[in-house]
Amino acid sequence: MQGRGTEPAKQFSVFTANRLGRLHDLISLFGSRNVHVLALTVLDTTDSAIIRLVVDDPDEARSLLREHGFAFTESNLLVVEVDAATELGRLMVALLEAELNVNYLYSFIPHSQGKSLLALSMEDNEMGEQVLRGHQFRVLRQSDISR
Repeated sequence: MQGRGTEPAKQFSVFTANRLGRLHDLISLFGSRNVHVLALTVLDTTDSAIIRLVVDDPDEARSLLREHGFAFTESNLLVVEVDAATELGRLMVALLEAELNVNYLYSFIPHSQGKSLLALSMEDNEMGEQVLRGHQFRVLRQSDISR
């Protein structure tokens, strides 16, 4: 089993009814136990929503979601640090050259150290990490973004 310092970043995909206040309820629940949302995106339909998020304490978030009956899944993500918006093109070129498909990506809430972070879900996260590291991108682990 990998040590915590080498674990990839965790994403929670929370499945919920698409109704007023549901996102507020989830964020408030995490806040009640000092779990901070670092990145999120919401996909909605008329009746339901998928809230994808990255937090600084995945173990506590998992406990809260179970305790309060939220339907959710967990998956690993690549979290990549970019110094400037101009690096996004270089990042996409690196993935294209390796013929790696990006399923989706979203930004983190601004990082305290001034760097931008992107969450990427790819068809092959391990290969994606190798390619990005080979192109001098910093790929962060859960321990890098956790408190």
